[in-house]
Amino acid sequence: IKKIRIENHGLECMMVYIRINKMKLLIITQKVDINDDNLGSFHDWIKKLAGFADINVIANYAGEYELPENAKIYSLGKENGAGKIIKFLKYQWLLLKLLPKINGVFFHMCPEYVIGAGLWPKIFRKKSLLWYAHKSVNWKLRLAEKLVNKIFTPSKESFRLPSEKVEISGHGIDLVKFKTKETNKNGSGFKIISVGRITAVKNVHLLVETAEILKNKDFNNFEIKIAGAPIWESDKKYFEKIKEKVQEKKLEGIIEFVGHISNKDIAEFYQNGDLFINLSDTGSLDKAVLEAMACGLKILTSNEAFKNILEKENIVDKNPENIANKIIFLTKKSSSPILREYVVKNHNLDNLIDKIIQRLKNG
Repeated sequence: IKKIRIENHGLECMMVYIRINKMKLLIITQKVDINDDNLGSFHDWIKKLAGFADINVIANYAGEYELPENAKIYSLGKENGAGKIIKFLKYQWLLLKLLPKINGVFFHMCPEYVIGAGLWPKIFRKKSLLWYAHKSVNWKLRLAEKLVNKIFTPSKESFRLPSEKVEISGHGIDLVKFKTKETNKNGSGFKIISVGRITAVKNVHLLVETAEILKNKDFNNFEIKIAGAPIWESDKKYFEKIKEKVQEKKLEGIIEFVGHISNKDIAEFYQNGDLFINLSDTGSLDKAVLEAMACGLKILTSNEAFKNILEKENIVDKNPENIANKIIFLTKKSSSPILREYVVKNHNLDNLIDKIIQRLKNG
């Protein structure tokens, strides 16, 4: 809405309100749920995008959300147990209903949704953009790359299919939410934290082995808090083995599994830590590491994607002895403001939102 002033031949001035047409954007994503520990961060993206465009969202799953009136959510019904055929038919119906009314399409993460939309965006002459952040390259991604106009990815390690359509955009970290804590951290002792799905690729078992080494080195007054939970059956079996190891090594008073923490609440978890540790094998720029950096934590990671970003003191291999020694070393170091500055410069959500709007508007 824009307010303008009109003068009419000596008559009293009037304030007239006219509606300025906003860009209309269609977003297609897996899940809209402010309480989700992983995809809950995308709720912030939608909210920010709604400041620049009228938003329609097609989501496979819709949970709780708090969005402006100009952001409308259409669920394919996963939360109600809808089957694949029903979801596919509803997806096609929504595309045919919404595509004529919008200016551009933003696919979030899933190449399957691009393939499911097929040629409809091109038939309706709508620009389309895919956001993708994973080292995996399969036939679905190869086909999706052919169908979209542009691909955003946070780093070169996060999209490994050669394409002229790719643009390194940085992650979208909400720097208002993820910030350094102004007051002292709760309690005493050195707090090591980790965030992410409990699965073998995250190497959570190495934290157990590291904790035992630290304990044997008389590195006292420390604790390790792990946020996250298993999803798949293989993850659950892996988690059970880890918990058994914790009991065997008598580390219950040191290691705590805190379970799911929704993305809207995770910043406080970071802010109460001293060191964030990430031993992931994903090979892509892990968003959780960047969130921790934005919150001013010390960082220790084995993720190859950070080797050209962080100092050697922040990088470690997967040897538990070396991990323990690096932790002891980092306890004597002060947190570096340079880590947050890197996130501010390269992974600011506001900058990413502007890029999305501009690419869909101007190409």
